[in-house]
Amino acid sequence: MSKPKHILVIRLSAMGDVAMTVPVLRAFTQQYPSVKITVLTRAFFAPLFRDLKNVTVFPADVKNKHKGLVGLYKLSRELKKENCDAIADLHKVLRTKVLKPLLGVPKVATVDKGRKAKKALTQGKIFEPLKTTHQRYADVFETLGFPLDLSKPNYPIPEALNPNVSRIIGSTNKKRIGIAPFAAHEGKKYPLELMEQVIKELSKDYQVLLFGGGKKEVQVMNYLESEADGIINMAGKLSFNEELDVISNLDVMLSMDSGNAHLAAMLGVNVVTIWGVTHPFAGFAPFNQPADYALVADRKLYPKIPTSIYGNKYPDDYKDAAGSVPVERVVEKIKAVLG
Repeated sequence: MSKPKHILVIRLSAMGDVAMTVPVLRAFTQQYPSVKITVLTRAFFAPLFRDLKNVTVFPADVKNKHKGLVGLYKLSRELKKENCDAIADLHKVLRTKVLKPLLGVPKVATVDKGRKAKKALTQGKIFEPLKTTHQRYADVFETLGFPLDLSKPNYPIPEALNPNVSRIIGSTNKKRIGIAPFAAHEGKKYPLELMEQVIKELSKDYQVLLFGGGKKEVQVMNYLESEADGIINMAGKLSFNEELDVISNLDVMLSMDSGNAHLAAMLGVNVVTIWGVTHPFAGFAPFNQPADYALVADRKLYPKIPTSIYGNKYPDDYKDAAGSVPVERVVEKIKAVLG
């Protein structure tokens, strides 16, 4: 069978997971420039793929038009018109299991999520680095006949900031630090009182831009912005495209184990991460970052870490595990990265 010429890539879930596909697809387009890629994902995520050549986004409306079995059938009929001759399923959920046979595509490869090894890791049976999620995605393309080398990544140049963005963040000679002070689950969050200290300390020498969303989060970030000069809350002020433009111009991003880490990493920005009940060994560290950029909770105090892969399960007394990373250590690491 000849090599595929047009691959349908399926990745529908959370923003961080979708962002993790970008460095892999960028490597693919550079190493196999004649192969066309169509990414099936949510319309909101389309800007993530904006600089990738030969990549188009097919928006899936899984909450309305493409919801349920009838919706998946409609989606399959629309996708057939794309004439893809291979499928790379980077999602592997019930929805994609139903969709793939409906498409009738001859060549299909599906991600191996490594659930058995991840279970052993969270149960304390092993404590060692598992295969990275990026490599798991690359393995899918190798199955389709396209081995990928992820070791020498290229990144887009920082985007020019439009007048709206420039007005919000102003001009400065200081280096810019992005900080995303929240995460999806409590067990992954750095305690807010400690993060406030980090932000205040860094704002003395650098411009600090705060990223996040959600009504309560915006209120907290508005408060943090008011605490000192040089702190700007970016939430709710920009389009997603503009937010990516700003992130591309950062000197470093500080994040929990969260989506903002992956947005920055896919753009080639240095990323320092703080880990609570999750751990980089599970394979979700941001792309191409040195191991020492991950500041992990103290496993002498919290020996069961990682308690889960996504941070949604943990003992009650592990909620503030990330707080075992001292403020001074976070600040020193950021300053070291900035040189």
